[in-house]
Amino acid sequence: MAIETAELSPTGWVQDQTKKILETGTTEGIEVLGSPVVLLTLRGAKTGKLRYTPVMRVEHDGKYAVVASKGGAAEHPTWYHNIKAHPEFPLQDGTTTKNYVAREIEDAAERAEWWDRAVAAYPAYADYQKKTDRRIPVFVLEPK
Repeated sequence: MAIETAELSPTGWVQDQTKKILETGTTEGIEVLGSPVVLLTLRGAKTGKLRYTPVMRVEHDGKYAVVASKGGAAEHPTWYHNIKAHPEFPLQDGTTTKNYVAREIEDAAERAEWWDRAVAAYPAYADYQKKTDRRIPVFVLEPK
């Protein structure tokens, strides 16, 4: 049986980031607008194909948050639907890759706590929320 490989993003700068992570074997030193990233390997909701998805690093006590901001666009990023369809996936932080299970945060207090952590890690999230009428989804990822 052939080993399944993940696809790179069609977006140029995201593809370049991902290639650098894959070439060096680490997310260390890879940043977006001065903030570090982690690398998710998600399964496509429609295609079933594996896709590499770098996102901002928001970590607390061994758990991570991912924020489906899409820069404050009116719609969710494609990877939001991938996580909803396939919530179990690997996350690479530095040279360490572990499997996590994602759940969208619905509880207001828990969401506020993670949102504050996300904005502390990447302040632009606060501006993105102001640009859109949708409530930007936040997932918490817990080790499997």
